[in-house]
Amino acid sequence: MTPPLLLQTFEFENRSIQLYVPDQFVVQQIFQQKIKQHPLTPTPYWSQVWPAAISLAEYLEKHTHLIKNKKVLELAAGLGLPSFVAAIHAKEICCSDYLQEPLDVINLTIAYNQFNNITTSLLDWNNLPNEIMADVLLLSDINYELASFETLFTVLQRFIEQDTTVILSTPQRIIAKPFIQQLMPWCIEQEEMVHDNVLTMVMVLKNRF
Repeated sequence: MTPPLLLQTFEFENRSIQLYVPDQFVVQQIFQQKIKQHPLTPTPYWSQVWPAAISLAEYLEKHTHLIKNKKVLELAAGLGLPSFVAAIHAKEICCSDYLQEPLDVINLTIAYNQFNNITTSLLDWNNLPNEIMADVLLLSDINYELASFETLFTVLQRFIEQDTTVILSTPQRIIAKPFIQQLMPWCIEQEEMVHDNVLTMVMVLKNRF
């Protein structure tokens, strides 16, 4: 059973972006059915646009110099709102997730908006190919599970050491404070933003050495 898709409009200062978003009620019904048969079915976090993704998209729209004419990769993109904002300014975008379902929805949004510089890719940050490189790496709301923090830090370190600019948006979670502190030596800029009453910090990380 595939959830019906709705077009949702996101307004920014200079433009609006329309994304296909699954019907949340149907998504939850499907998930409840699957989890009864397969208890390890991943929670469909990808199926909605989270406040941190909106904050990241807004930040990119305000700081276009960070992505203009750049090769951009978004990891764990979900429905890809930051990628679609970035695509207006960047040279090329790879919008990725570790599940195929969000990529199928993203491909419909790409076709609807007639973008020709966005591709999708099935990528898992636990097993990234060595050849994956980008000028800019985008991530939003990815540091919510303590068990993944060590792997995430290794991934970010890898890209930063390749001289990639990392732009990360994260809600202010107590559990994530030690992880964020680890990133501060690379932080060249940060800004707090609020959407849907969620306080989010956007960080720009860069190799200083």
